[in-house]
Amino acid sequence: MKAFIDLLGRMLLSVIFFFEAYDSIRYFEATKQTMTDYGITWRQDLLLVGAIAVLILGATLILIGYRPALGVSLLLLYWVPVLFIVHAFWNAPPDELRQSSIYFMKDIAITGGLLMVYVNGAGKWSIKRLFATSRVPGT
Repeated sequence: MKAFIDLLGRMLLSVIFFFEAYDSIRYFEATKQTMTDYGITWRQDLLLVGAIAVLILGATLILIGYRPALGVSLLLLYWVPVLFIVHAFWNAPPDELRQSSIYFMKDIAITGGLLMVYVNGAGKWSIKRLFATSRVPGT
């Protein structure tokens, strides 16, 4: 049962980041405008394409369970700055304070899930485990 829950948790975490990448690709220009609204104007195309690549690679590594610590590190490299820039509830106007604080806490919980994958690894059902336990024929 633990192996299944590990896999399910990795799948659910990965979906968040795959969707974030998909949304950034589909609404590329709108995402750039949002970056401008938050004061991120330096080389927006480079930053956005880099963020999309980090999201896809990190989510894939976590999903398949190969080098999950690297995947988590890549995602945190993206996620933590976004957390403090986009959902800085302490800077929100009073009418948006509650909503911003809910988003901030949601992102903190996702960060906690990523850290759990970092510490506990990918679990039994992972590509890493498959590589470690398989034998090469003829050796």
